[in-house]
Amino acid sequence: MNAMDTQLEAKQRRRIHLIDLNDFSVDWWKSLLEKAHDIMLFPDKYAHACDGKIMGTLFYEPSTRTQMSFQTAMLRLGGTIIGFDNPQTSSVAKGENLKDTTKIVSGYADVMVMRHPVEGAVKAAALTADCPVINAGDGGHLHPTQTLTDLLTLWEEKGTLEGLTIGLCGDLKNGRTVHSLIKAMSCFKDNRFVLISTPELALPGYIKDIFSAKGIEYKEVNTLEKAIPELDVLYMTRIQQERFATKEEYLAQKGNYILTREKLLDAKKDLCILHPLPRVDEIEVAVDDDSRALYFKQAKYGMYVRMALILSIIYNEKTTMKLVKGSEYPVISCSNPRCITKQEKYLPHLFSKFGDMCTCEYCDARNLI
Repeated sequence: MNAMDTQLEAKQRRRIHLIDLNDFSVDWWKSLLEKAHDIMLFPDKYAHACDGKIMGTLFYEPSTRTQMSFQTAMLRLGGTIIGFDNPQTSSVAKGENLKDTTKIVSGYADVMVMRHPVEGAVKAAALTADCPVINAGDGGHLHPTQTLTDLLTLWEEKGTLEGLTIGLCGDLKNGRTVHSLIKAMSCFKDNRFVLISTPELALPGYIKDIFSAKGIEYKEVNTLEKAIPELDVLYMTRIQQERFATKEEYLAQKGNYILTREKLLDAKKDLCILHPLPRVDEIEVAVDDDSRALYFKQAKYGMYVRMALILSIIYNEKTTMKLVKGSEYPVISCSNPRCITKQEKYLPHLFSKFGDMCTCEYCDARNLI
C-alpha cells in the first residue's frame, strides 16, 4: 500500500458511502429491506430519527422521483435539506470544479446525495468529502438506490429475490438502473436473465462478465414478444436521449420496444412490471390499469428504502466499506471517454490491476495495460 492509499483509507475510516451496492454484503441489503418494511408499518416510530440532521442534495442533471424521494425521506425522518437541482444556479456555472463544490457542501451536511451525468463522479466526490456520500446516479454507470427500490418492490410483491426469470428491456447499454439491478440480482440463487435490446443498445461486456464469472444463465433476444411468456419480472427502461451523441442516433432506437396490453396477453398472471421512470412511450398508458403494473407503487417503495438507507448511512449501523480497492497508477489513463477523470484532471488515477488488465475505480471501465 502506497502513501496515497494510506491517506485515502485513513480519511474514509470513520464513514461509509454508498457508491456501488455491491460494496456491501447481501446481509446488509436485507437489513435495509427489513428496516424499510418496519418504517412502512410504523412510520411514527421514525418521525424524529433525524432531528437536527441535514442532507445535501447535489443534482447535476434533472430528476423528479429520485430527488423528491430523497427529500421526502429526509423530511419524514425529521431532518432538513440543502442543495441544488440545477448546477447553473450554483458556483458550478462559474467554473468551480467537482471537488470544491462537494467539499463545501459536505462540510455543511451530515449526508450528501449526488447525481451527476459523468461516470464515476460520485466516487470522485467521496474521496475528499467530509460526510457520507450516496450515489443517486452517475452517468450510464450505476444507480444503487434505484436498485434498493427494485429489491424492496420484489421483496414485498414476490416474497423472494431468488429463482426469478428477469427480463430487462430497452437501453441496456447506457441504463445505469439495469447495470445496478443485474449486479444485485446476480447475488441471489437461481435467477436467470433475458436481455431484450437492439445490438446497438446491448449490455456492456463488463456486466456480462458477471454472468460468466458466476455461471448465471442468460440469453439475448431482440423482440419483447419472444421473451414475455417466460418472465417473472419485466424491467422496462426508457431509450435515453441524453445518452446519445446525436438526435439521429436516438431516433434510430426510439420506439423499438413498446409494452402494450396486447403483448401482455401471453404473460404470466403474476408478472411484475417494473420501470425506474420516467417513461416516454415504452409503456402505453392503458397498461397502467393492469394489476401487474407496479411502477407507481415501486416509486413509493423507493421513499421507504431511502429512509432506511439515510438512517443506516448517517448512524453507520453495523457495516464497513473500503472506498478505494486498488492503487494509484499515474501513467495509466482510463479508456472510457465519459469517465470523470477526463473532466477533473486533478483526480488520482486509481485502478484495480489483474494481470494485463486494470479496472478503473471510478467508472469500472476495463483497460489493457
